[in-house]
Amino acid sequence: MMELQLTAAFLNAMVLQAGESAAAIPPATGAAIGFGLAAIGAGYAERSIGSAAVGAIAEDRGMLGYGVLLTVIPETIVIFGLVVVFLLQ
Repeated sequence: MMELQLTAAFLNAMVLQAGESAAAIPPATGAAIGFGLAAIGAGYAERSIGSAAVGAIAEDRGMLGYGVLLTVIPETIVIFGLVVVFLLQ
């Protein structure tokens, strides 16, 4: 939550500094903010998935494939964010 507050404060400062200018935030900065928020979202999703997967694997070794699959799914969000950053450059 603190990361979101810092991001909001940073964006607020940039907009106030620009005044009436339409190009307040450079495209690279916008891409970096978008990628950072995607990574934060993936980490938030993965914290509960990882612990549940470890618990399921500890009880039944056959759940390893499901655990790995469910752990990898949030990481694809970060990979897509990184691809978008490179495409915008």
